[in-house]
Amino acid sequence: MEKPTSDKDFLEYIVKGLVDNPDDVSVERKVDEMGVLLSLKVNQEDMGQIIGKAGSTARAIRNLIRIVGLKNHARVNLKIEEPEGGQPRPEKAPEEKKDTDLDNLSL
Repeated sequence: MEKPTSDKDFLEYIVKGLVDNPDDVSVERKVDEMGVLLSLKVNQEDMGQIIGKAGSTARAIRNLIRIVGLKNHARVNLKIEEPEGGQPRPEKAPEEKKDTDLDNLSL
């Protein structure tokens, strides 16, 4: 791998080093009035490696990308695209209503 020269190249370099399918990594860069948005797409099998436990890896990558942006006087944000055909997010189960009525207690 060659040395990264921009925020987009830097992100690709980091992510390709983490995943099992580096050929499936793609980064799209958009610039608007809010700053730079990097959209990351990876193979569905690699999503867990990019997100990490409780989102720790994704948070670390976002921090690194922001630092690169600060160095270049730009606000850089990362969006991790969910792969097509990914696992559906589980719906939250409704909370069970607990009977806390003290009048129903018999002493």
